Amino acid sequence: MTGAPYRSLVAETSPVEGLPRRQLRGLPVLAQAVAAIAPTGTACVTPALVIASVGGAGAIWAFICATVVIALVSECLRPMARRMAAVGGLYSYTARGLGPGIAVPTGWSAILGYATVGMVGLIAVGAYLVHIAVALGISAESPIAAVAGIAAAAGLLASLIMIRGIRISAIVALFTECVSIVIVVAMLIVLITRHPAGAPIAPALTWDGNLQSWSLGVFVAISAFVGFESPTTLSREAQRPFISVPRAIRWTPLATAVIYLVAVPVQAVALADAPGVARESSTPIVQLLLADGSTALACILDVGIAASFFACTLASVNALVRVLFCMGREGVAPKWFGRTHDRFRTPAWAIAVSMAVVTAVPITVLILGATPEDGLRIFLTLSACGYLGSYLAACMSSPILLRRIGESTPAVWYLATITTGALLYLAVNAVVFAVHEGSVLLTIYGAFIITSILFTLALKCFAPARLAAVGIYDETQRADLLNAGTFR
Repeated sequence: MTGAPYRSLVAETSPVEGLPRRQLRGLPVLAQAVAAIAPTGTACVTPALVIASVGGAGAIWAFICATVVIALVSECLRPMARRMAAVGGLYSYTARGLGPGIAVPTGWSAILGYATVGMVGLIAVGAYLVHIAVALGISAESPIAAVAGIAAAAGLLASLIMIRGIRISAIVALFTECVSIVIVVAMLIVLITRHPAGAPIAPALTWDGNLQSWSLGVFVAISAFVGFESPTTLSREAQRPFISVPRAIRWTPLATAVIYLVAVPVQAVALADAPGVARESSTPIVQLLLADGSTALACILDVGIAASFFACTLASVNALVRVLFCMGREGVAPKWFGRTHDRFRTPAWAIAVSMAVVTAVPITVLILGATPEDGLRIFLTLSACGYLGSYLAACMSSPILLRRIGESTPAVWYLATITTGALLYLAVNAVVFAVHEGSVLLTIYGAFIITSILFTLALKCFAPARLAAVGIYDETQRADLLNAGTFR
């Protein structure tokens, strides 16, 4: 009998064998999405940045628009998440849609996003915990050495937790994020109750109408949602990946938006009459509480924000190492990235190397003279670029992947076109602003992506088989099928 070789519909072994399979319930999967966003820590930092540039009303509309854009991105990703258990997340989706040549730069972009958010988390943990000493009057300023030391300790602790297992990591992330949510919501309530009765709030809720600055505000607001897609990297480990993962990436951004749309007007009103030190601070809510004499509340809030960002580091690096694990198995990254711990069944080598870089880079930046505020701004900007690049490629992949499996619809193409257009508009506007302001951060991202493209071209020339292997996922196995005669 001649013809193409028969390919079984049921895989005997998975290309991502080694990671635990079908163990995580829906709650840990949801915790991954929530922790990666770090809504409570972000709610205390990002809204103030947007308010400062576009005013209270502009910030509210910027966050509403950002919510809509992220919801569109989510709807583009969900069809792929319902059909592929892809450890590589958006990287693997892009490989199956646009092909390996586009997927590798997309994977690099996602890696940059996850890594720099992890760096932001470590800097924030150090900065906010050291700030407690400042609030209590123990120190006049935040010593860089103390911030770096705490960041290093947090990095080591995060590494041990992640190597121990994704279940432990998810539980720790969920617990710390829940505690921080309670703390931040309580502090927002305190700020509301302390606003003078009868004092006008209209001046705080203004917008100058500048469309370009508002578009940049939307870009910054979108950075407050990044990470919502990270549960896609847990598709093999989730019990019901085609249900829990799409559910997490749909509802997490919407629930997070509620927190932001409460935090924005509260901070706008509170900052309107605040002293200059509070408006110019990277920790405005903490400074407002200190200015009001609430030192104990300010210290509690510092702990809550630090806890949120620690959970963010856990979740972001968990996603990062699974992309590296996938690349290691495909051969486009060192093969030892694709190894798992004999006992804990976690990608321990990838965790160790990733956390070494994620910890060392921000500490080096601080030692070289950058302030924690500078470090947060640098790595947040780079992370926004990394995430936006991966979102753009994945949204373009969605209708093409569905067409390849015969499930494309006009609605899918309309959705992908609208979402891609919105992301491109925001990206172009950010580039124009960066060029006008002379910012070099987008140049760094551009150089990173150019390097990834050159690497992809080298693979195509010298290792085409490795490039062709890009796009592995957890294929259907016999245990996934009904115990019926047809499948026995």
